Amino acid sequence: MKFLRELLAVILGIFISIFLLFMVMALMVSVFNTEEEITVKKNSVLTLKLDKMIKDYAPKSQDPFENMLGLGDEKMGLNKMITAIENAKKDDQIKGISIEALQINAGIAQLQALRDKLLEFKESGKFITSYADFYDQKNYYLSSVADSLYVNPVGGIEFKGLSGEILYFKDFEDKYGIKMEVIRHGKYKSAVEPYLTNKMSDENREQTESFLNSIWDELIEDIGFSRNKTSEELNHIADDLLSRNIKLAKTNGMITREKYLDEYLSVLKQLTNTGEKDKLQRISLADYIDSGKGKRTSKSRNRIAVIYAQGTIIYGEGDEKEVGQKMMIKAIKKAREDKNIKAVVLRVNSPGGSGLASDIIWRELELTKKEKPLVVSMGNLAASGGYYISCNANKIYAEPTTITGSIGVFGAVPNIHELSNNIGINAEQVETNKQSMGYSIFEPISPEFYKVTKEGVEEFYNNFVKKVADGRNMTFAQVDSIAQGRVWTGKQAKENGLVDELGSLEDAVEAAAGLADIDDYKIRNYPTYKKDLKKTLNSVPFLKMDKEAVLKEKLGADNYRRYEELEELMSLKGIQTRLPFYIEIH
Repeated sequence: MKFLRELLAVILGIFISIFLLFMVMALMVSVFNTEEEITVKKNSVLTLKLDKMIKDYAPKSQDPFENMLGLGDEKMGLNKMITAIENAKKDDQIKGISIEALQINAGIAQLQALRDKLLEFKESGKFITSYADFYDQKNYYLSSVADSLYVNPVGGIEFKGLSGEILYFKDFEDKYGIKMEVIRHGKYKSAVEPYLTNKMSDENREQTESFLNSIWDELIEDIGFSRNKTSEELNHIADDLLSRNIKLAKTNGMITREKYLDEYLSVLKQLTNTGEKDKLQRISLADYIDSGKGKRTSKSRNRIAVIYAQGTIIYGEGDEKEVGQKMMIKAIKKAREDKNIKAVVLRVNSPGGSGLASDIIWRELELTKKEKPLVVSMGNLAASGGYYISCNANKIYAEPTTITGSIGVFGAVPNIHELSNNIGINAEQVETNKQSMGYSIFEPISPEFYKVTKEGVEEFYNNFVKKVADGRNMTFAQVDSIAQGRVWTGKQAKENGLVDELGSLEDAVEAAAGLADIDDYKIRNYPTYKKDLKKTLNSVPFLKMDKEAVLKEKLGADNYRRYEELEELMSLKGIQTRLPFYIEIH
């Protein structure tokens, strides 16, 4: 035993020494490696590569340890990207924009907001060009705003329409004796449908086809406007894949011409009047933001608070990836109690989640609305719980391609009764009262438990619909007719009264300023994200402390998303106001 203790002490000592050495080296690098100040040079081209994850809000970490070791996630904030392009429009040093994206990690509504801002940029008379070795569908949608589109001579364009795929598990459940017991309200509330059947319901197929077609119509309308094509022409190109190679893409007017990258750079030199032998001045969007161009400038003391709710809604603290009621309450209270803040904009990018947490956030916003104007801006998603926290605003804005609505409720609990019987496990219960046990995963769901849970689901659904009806000045029956868990795009939601206006976060901020009767203002963003030491250390390859990073590496990004979906559904607690499906749009 003594030998083992000494051995463990030596191993621990070596680990601590290596860690301390690593820390000292990192500190020395941070002290001596002073970054050169970023300046925007004359005749510069602003380059959009968009190779980082795009989030609505991506503040730099306030953790000095994380910054020192460079452990932060690679991401960009859409809010700063939009402001930077607006500033570039007026910047004499910037002659034009070059879109050089390949695979864009952003939602369609985010891309639509970015594309609309690029259209505004073109009003300045400055050029926008685009180059890619290969255009996937998202990249082409964004890049189609350019004056000219160039592609590698052996590249092509993916342009085929939208599709989605949902996995169903009913046969798997029957085979292995593992199932999910589901209680729901809303014929379209299909978040748990894969556990009830092995094929898509008519209602789910109806709503999925509806919102996919609505989004696709928006995309081809935007592309058609920029490329001078009708929707019929673009649908024909998509149906027959008439842009799959350079010859077809060029014949059908989807690109300007084919060029290699070095030839494209020569085009940029011509556009900026740069000599062929002179250096082409280019600055990335990230560097342009870091140079200070990602901020709105104003000397006014007036502020408008933009509070970001991005991620699944959970009961608890919350962080950059999840919306917790504790974090949100702190942010909302700060905005409400700050005398310089004249209005509040809630930016929602959430599929919903915990019904209880959603209601707590709703209440804090309701208190705030009594003191200051409250405007909602919807991003990629503002569904179910995401709509719940939005419905009481003075005004609601959404992008046409936003996915919203999903006014419905469900509860789900795992059950392994059949599996436990098959492998010889028997659970016995002892109770003092009829309902002491409540629910056991080892026993079939009892009629009493189902009845009580169903009552809770129905009560919450009625509460949800009533809140929407009050917030939107509609009757209960009017809301119920468009609720039932049904998903709508932003465009459809405006038509049925769930949204007031189609527009961007900028539009929502301007509306909030109008309601507050102010012209000049600065924007203050909330909440402040804090990461504890353990989470920070998880970013270090040889110090990973949890299974998440390891699984992601082993499974790959796509398979890991599937794993997350299953794990999240299996861990649901309480009544859920959540987007009624898991679907990846391609």
